[in-house]
Amino acid sequence: MAKSAIQILSTPQERALEASRQVALVVGASLVIALCAHITIPLMPLTPVPLTVQNMGVLLVGLMLGSRRGFAALALYLMEGAVGLPVFSTSSVGLHGIAQILGPTGGFLMAYPFVAFLAGYIFERGTKSFLRAAIAGFLAEILLFAGGLTWLYVYTHSLAKAAYLGLYWFLAAEVIKVMLAAGIANRWRRNAVKQ
Repeated sequence: MAKSAIQILSTPQERALEASRQVALVVGASLVIALCAHITIPLMPLTPVPLTVQNMGVLLVGLMLGSRRGFAALALYLMEGAVGLPVFSTSSVGLHGIAQILGPTGGFLMAYPFVAFLAGYIFERGTKSFLRAAIAGFLAEILLFAGGLTWLYVYTHSLAKAAYLGLYWFLAAEVIKVMLAAGIANRWRRNAVKQ
């Protein structure tokens, strides 16, 4: 069985320093997602779901931090939002905190930890390349939209209406986000390997 980096370190101080570093990465990643949530283009009255950079941030966190830390960062992000910290995009329907998680965009929000996990899980297995990162991103986006559209279906009671509100307006932008996230993650990985 493979040992984690924390278990391999010999002294308690080294283990504590590494654990602190891991926590800082997770907290920092949750804050990056919060910043990405505020880079938004509202699409009202067409849809209550805004176009944000947030999805790309979620993919990047998953691809760069891996499945477990990516999941932890996005779970932390949801907890930050649930307690009322201003981490969610506010351009959609004016909801905040737990109300926003339970609002029309809640399916997307609740899927984020699983999206980051899936992107990281696929990317960290096998040979890391742009293609692998892009495939991981596309599969994670399918999971994201499955969660978001299912939640919108609960609100609208219509699959066609859910797709209209939560899918059609976003397809082209999501392809661009996946390609950018895959390119950034792959470049970052190659630079990290060189050092």
